[in-house]
Amino acid sequence: MQLRSDDFEEGGALPARAAHPYAAGENLSPHLAWEGAPPGTASFALTCWDPDAPTGVGFVHWVRFDIPAGVHELAAGSGTAAGSWVDGFTDWGEPRYGGMAPPPGDEPHHYIFTVYALGVASLGLDATTTYAKFRFLSAEHVLASAQLVGRFSVAG
Repeated sequence: MQLRSDDFEEGGALPARAAHPYAAGENLSPHLAWEGAPPGTASFALTCWDPDAPTGVGFVHWVRFDIPAGVHELAAGSGTAAGSWVDGFTDWGEPRYGGMAPPPGDEPHHYIFTVYALGVASLGLDATTTYAKFRFLSAEHVLASAQLVGRFSVAG
């Protein structure tokens, strides 16, 4: 599988509009598209995680699952849109995309977007599902995955 974006390249800077309002952004998720899912893919899931956050366990910015198998792209700004999928609970305390807001002056943080091809159409989970619960309960259903890493920092 491959994951790409019209908004940033692998290892490149994420657009400022994707940042959280705390970091002067618009909280608009970046465009993401994927291809090359294996046979048997019944749905997709997507996460965004910042391993550099000063929490000891990183920071989860997005958990979306039960994306229909026919969907291979999410438009910029769709992180807060309703659709035929489920958004799980992020570390912002909400079930929707929450943009980047690293501490000012930190080195650029890495934001790991991962798309998962799943062998089930639905995980049977709801919007209270956390990243940890999603990863645990989806693990046996993952057929393939792909990652795209963007970077973001706030001037100090």
